[in-house]
Amino acid sequence: MISCMSVIIKEDNTDKVVAGIGTAIERALEKIGLVGEGHAKKICPVDTGRLRNSITHVVDSGGKFTAIGTNVEYGPYIELGHHTYPGANGGKGYLRPAATEHASEYRQILESELKGS
Repeated sequence: MISCMSVIIKEDNTDKVVAGIGTAIERALEKIGLVGEGHAKKICPVDTGRLRNSITHVVDSGGKFTAIGTNVEYGPYIELGHHTYPGANGGKGYLRPAATEHASEYRQILESELKGS
């Protein structure tokens, strides 16, 4: 005996679901940016505080990434080093560790936003 089941679609909510996912991702990227910014500021070397205070983030308008950085002209020298200076944090910088050493935390933020919790 073959049983057949039919499904009746009363309303297509695909667009709402896709929009909801996009909104959750944008919220997650904003939170990740704020958290990453905090991590970078914690390990940024401080002389006058100008560099640390300039660290900020921006979320891509397409909701694909968040970028953390600074517009202070000597920021790259502190991050990457220079022939007279080895770079912050033993040469590891302050932005790179903020991004790479907290990947599991950022993943948790994304998962939490996608689950709506």
